[in-house]
Amino acid sequence: MAVARGGDGGKGAGTRFGPLAGRGREGPRLLAEGYSGKELAARLTLSVKTVAAYKYNLMRKLDIHNRADLVKYAIRRKLVHVSVIDGGP
Repeated sequence: MAVARGGDGGKGAGTRFGPLAGRGREGPRLLAEGYSGKELAARLTLSVKTVAAYKYNLMRKLDIHNRADLVKYAIRRKLVHVSVIDGGP
């Protein structure tokens, strides 16, 4: 089965923050919300090794190297909601 890719290396609309589809959006959202790999595996009924491989491949595909960048990705793609708390003086 052939998969068509655009000229952007398969990373979406010309940026490393390209779109993900279906379940591919759920993983980054849950990771950004702080779920561990073990918790994510239980929630998605997958093995821990499958989740680890998924996370590795996702981060490699998006050129993301740490969890902080994954959280930024999730915020930019509106996969998570960020509440602003006014705690100032």
